[in-house]
Amino acid sequence: YAYLLTPQQKKITKDAIKRLEALESAESLGAGFMLATHDLEIRGAGELLGQEQSGNMEAIGFNLYMELLERAVKAMKSGQSLDWDELEQAGSEIDCHVPTLIPETFVADVNTRLLLYKRIAGASTDEQLKQLKVEMIDRFGLLPEPVKNLFRVTELKLKASPIGIKKIEAHSSQGKIEFEAKPKVEPERIIKMIRQAPRHYKLAGSDKIQFYFEMPNAEQRFATIDNILSELT
Repeated sequence: YAYLLTPQQKKITKDAIKRLEALESAESLGAGFMLATHDLEIRGAGELLGQEQSGNMEAIGFNLYMELLERAVKAMKSGQSLDWDELEQAGSEIDCHVPTLIPETFVADVNTRLLLYKRIAGASTDEQLKQLKVEMIDRFGLLPEPVKNLFRVTELKLKASPIGIKKIEAHSSQGKIEFEAKPKVEPERIIKMIRQAPRHYKLAGSDKIQFYFEMPNAEQRFATIDNILSELT
């Protein structure tokens, strides 16, 4: 054991107090990682597991960032060279501009939240996601809205990835679908969709479709994207 002596609290900076509180709470396995994440947040690198993320994680989302990171680490451990083209096609990105996270108020332990993020991102079927939902409700209670959004986005990713969609973005009144270089969607389906509803769909280059619907809330954005994916498949 060791004694850590500190001056009176009024003489310590706010950041120092946060670090001391983090040290006091570090009593279990994995505490080193928890301290590192607290330190990142204190330094201003962004909330790793919160809504206010920054840098690459803000650009592509926490789940996709973790998936890319895991693939890169596996490749390096096995001595293989990194295939950046393969990494770029790790999966679809869905951005509905709504919170998609596990709040600290719902799951307090950072290691548990990390594990849950990993399990949600690693689900390969809707059934696996349903089972994970039931488990989380049983362990932590009714899912808050950001967690429901996280599951809904993951369900859409499972539907979008197999047909070669790179990214879908939706705002309150319009959105965009970006395809991979070699999508698995029949061009006739896209042409038919645009011809039947020219007010709602428009080509925006060789690999993008713009869509226009009133989607003021999260559920309407999810439903709109789900309907579009159904038309494309």
